[in-house]
This record gives sequence, structure tokens and C-alpha cells, in this order.
Amino acid sequence: VQLQASGGGLVQPGGSLRLSCVASGFTLGYYAVAWFRQAPGKEREWVSSIGYSYESPYYTNSVKGRFTISRDDAKNTIYLQMNSLKLEDTAVYYCAAGADPTHRSEEYDYWGQGTLVTVSS
Repeated sequence: VQLQASGGGLVQPGGSLRLSCVASGFTLGYYAVAWFRQAPGKEREWVSSIGYSYESPYYTNSVKGRFTISRDDAKNTIYLQMNSLKLEDTAVYYCAAGADPTHRSEEYDYWGQGTLVTVSS
């Protein structure tokens, strides 16, 4: 059972990145999924989550209108499209899967290893 996140990198302010997270060993479609992030020296924070693909996603206020979470259950993959990136978006981004699309990290059963996003000019 594994989640593998990828797509991080160095991007200038205002730029875009798309993160991917592929599940193996279990059927991602049975789970709610989420993205969290942890900036240097800060606690891990919830970014976005979604239940089934037909349900509305949830976003933390700081990324609303800039980030989009999506899932492709046929590919056992979730995505996070990040646009208009800001310096404060710099963090390690983690994908997670659990029973409900909550903002509470302790509710998630499976975690990816993280992918680093650095926003810098």
C-alpha cells in the first residue's frame, strides 16, 4: 500500500505546477483524498480535500481560486493544480487518503512521501 507524490519543483512567483499522487496496493476510488503541506519551521497544514469525484472539493482559504484538486480513479491518481503561486506556498506537499475529506490529518490512513515545491524569484 503506497502513495507516491511527484511534480514538485522550483517555480517563480505567479507560475504554475501540477502535483500528482499515484496509489498502489489499494483502490483509491474507495477513499477520500487530500493534500497537505508543511513549510519550513511550521506545522503540517491541510490544503484541499475531496470525497468522491462528483462531490465538491474543499480548500483552505489561502489557496481558494488558485489551486484545484481533482482525481482520476481509473488511473488511481489525484492531482493538485497550483496556479498563481506565491512565495508562501513554498512547502513539502503530501497527499493522503482516508475515509472522509476532513481537514484533520489524523483522520487519514495513507500518506505519500511528499514532494517539495519551492516558489522563488
